[in-house]
Amino acid sequence: MLYSLFKYLTSIGIDFPGLGLMQYITFRSICGSIVAILCAIIIGNKIIQTLQKKQIGETIRDLGLEGQMQKKGTPTMGGIIILISVLIPILLFGDLSNPNIILLIVTTIWLGFLGFADDYIKVFKKNKDGMKPIYKIVGQVGLGLVVGLTICFNPELGFREHGTKQQSQIESIEKTNDLNLDNNSIKTTIPFVKNNEFDYKWLSPFKGQFGDIFSWLLYIAVIIFIITACSNGSNLTDGMDGLNTGVTAIVGVVLGILAYLSGHVGMSEYLNIMYIPSSAEMTVFAFVLIGALLGFLWYNTYPAQVFMGDTGSLALGGIIGVFAILIRKELLLPILCGVYLVESLSVILQRYYFKYTKKRYGEGRRIFKMAPLHHHFQKEGIVALIKKPYRALPEAKIVTRFWIVSALLAVLTIITLKIR
Repeated sequence: MLYSLFKYLTSIGIDFPGLGLMQYITFRSICGSIVAILCAIIIGNKIIQTLQKKQIGETIRDLGLEGQMQKKGTPTMGGIIILISVLIPILLFGDLSNPNIILLIVTTIWLGFLGFADDYIKVFKKNKDGMKPIYKIVGQVGLGLVVGLTICFNPELGFREHGTKQQSQIESIEKTNDLNLDNNSIKTTIPFVKNNEFDYKWLSPFKGQFGDIFSWLLYIAVIIFIITACSNGSNLTDGMDGLNTGVTAIVGVVLGILAYLSGHVGMSEYLNIMYIPSSAEMTVFAFVLIGALLGFLWYNTYPAQVFMGDTGSLALGGIIGVFAILIRKELLLPILCGVYLVESLSVILQRYYFKYTKKRYGEGRRIFKMAPLHHHFQKEGIVALIKKPYRALPEAKIVTRFWIVSALLAVLTIITLKIR
């Protein structure tokens, strides 16, 4: 809103000191981040008090984890803090005419509402299983269809493969002319490969118009899978104080950098990556998201005063997935979101190995002491294929080590821009 207001004032000839700053993405990103942090801290305190008064606390099952029962009654549904702290600054400092920003706002509200409904059923309906999985999947698939169809039909979401030599490399991304964009392509970036554009049309067994339609349907299916996988991966990662908050903040930093580089004509030319003019504005959203998560971490770090619940975790994962898709970097997600991936795989492997061994040997056996993976390091006295660590680790140490791993994966993701 402020961006649109300042832009309008400039167009009608009104000028005053500082008015021109709003045109710079870097300035708006910093302002948005600061406002998001302050929103999370100020609003967060009031929301936590409200949740405590209404006795909206987490129901804890005794799984024999160190310090677990001490968390009983801790307010949940704190993801509301994150959602508000993202939406207010982006509405103030974001360019609401940019289709990427609109899609990210839709994602935040859509999956935030889906997660809220799940938390509501758990807390108020006293159903520990929450929403039926099929309803969650339907909601995530619905969002995937919206995102996929928007990319398919919106010409503003096009790109040039290697920047443009028609403009100076020092030209501001705010003043770049968006000409000759490839609007109908469904290409993406392949890590570690030179000239690293992968075209989904290569997977189509058909030619001509039917082949194009098949390729787009395939691409939309991939988008649905990515959004669903990231959303659920984030949900599984949210099991310790500050774990998902910190991991997602680190991922957000990298996505913000990639969006800025992709939207800068000179940098995209130098790095030989896709030039996506509309992606530069997404830097503002990335900084706002990081600010909201840092502000939420004020209350969510160990020992947590509030849990984000599904209200936050489902939305955060979905935002990460949609963000990566819009900047054509979705194939980097297995590296960048390696923590999400490993957490999800640990649950899948544990479940199927347990069922397989129970059917074959008459009793179920475990790969990990407990899944998702972060709980494996908290558990003692369970026979499993992976025995280490022999002693349970403190929760704060596990969270910090997961943050470090996420930071290393983030660095590796950035390095892929040059290692090909």
